[in-house]
Amino acid sequence: MRHKIAVSNCFAVSFVADVAVAEKRDFDDFLEKFRRHRELMVEELHKVVVGQDHVIEQILAAIFTGGHCLLVGVPGLAKTLVVSTIAKLLDVQFKRIQFTPDLMPSDITGTNVLEEHEGGRREFRFVPGPVFTNILLADEINRTPPKTQAALLQAMQEREVTVSGNTTPLPEPFFVIATQNPIEQEGTYPLPEAQLDRFMFNVKVDYPKLEEEERILSVTTTGERAEVKKVLSAKSILYLQKQINQIEVGPLTINYVARLVRATRPSDGSAPAFIKEMVDWGAGPRAGQYLIHGARAVAAMDGRPAVSFEDVRRVAIPVLRHRLAPNFQAQAEGASSDDIVTRLIKEIPEPKVAKYE
Repeated sequence: MRHKIAVSNCFAVSFVADVAVAEKRDFDDFLEKFRRHRELMVEELHKVVVGQDHVIEQILAAIFTGGHCLLVGVPGLAKTLVVSTIAKLLDVQFKRIQFTPDLMPSDITGTNVLEEHEGGRREFRFVPGPVFTNILLADEINRTPPKTQAALLQAMQEREVTVSGNTTPLPEPFFVIATQNPIEQEGTYPLPEAQLDRFMFNVKVDYPKLEEEERILSVTTTGERAEVKKVLSAKSILYLQKQINQIEVGPLTINYVARLVRATRPSDGSAPAFIKEMVDWGAGPRAGQYLIHGARAVAAMDGRPAVSFEDVRRVAIPVLRHRLAPNFQAQAEGASSDDIVTRLIKEIPEPKVAKYE
């Protein structure tokens, strides 16, 4: 009898081990296919967009983890072109809202209209606004008053819209990609901190390099337009988001992320001296969540099954730059939030792995 039990236990252990090996093999195959799809997307994007590799990487990382992006750059740097081209690649619904001072919340969320039917019966019918889409481009989001900006708060966080007491879920997947012009401040309304915090990444769109600008001038002045192929569907994106959540994040990585985020807060005892001198307030727990999500996306796009410390550092600046408030001292020394985050990354050491003797 004991022999039979022992054989049964051995079989069970062997079966579990075989299942684990099979699951790992399947996940490795998924990562390899995902890496190839990501390379194909970038290749297709570069048919239309020249350069901006870090912008493309960060937007894709946000999309693959269900986050939102804020693109900040001067006019003419292809911000709108990048977003609309990505929407074509993903075969999802895309809508663009040009934010203006006279835009109303109902222009975004939709409104109830009174309809008259046969027999004189009247009833209200909800007409969905442009927010009911998969990718929403909020162009120049800081040009509209706070009342209208706030119309996106519930949509970005809960993925639903409430109008006249009735709540309607948004399509899945749903992403907001907003743009801002950093040099023109007259007639603009800076986003409140609560809304900034809902953006996973604050993506800085910079000027192209010389060779990139030469290519832009060469390609865009011929009158020809390149066509891009569809790579992923909406269902594929939802599947990818679930799979990417399986990317391993070890306890040491979580410890590193927590210490990095806590070190941005001047009131925290672990904050370096320069943070206490230059920062009024730091990042909240949502920053740590987005650091892990972003690092998972980066690892998956590289075809790796686990997050490294380098992956966290790779997404630290776009995640943290809009979650710090540099004070007058920082401004006097010419230190931007990017400079502060870069210095912080260098000062916060990686956790040490315990050695077994």
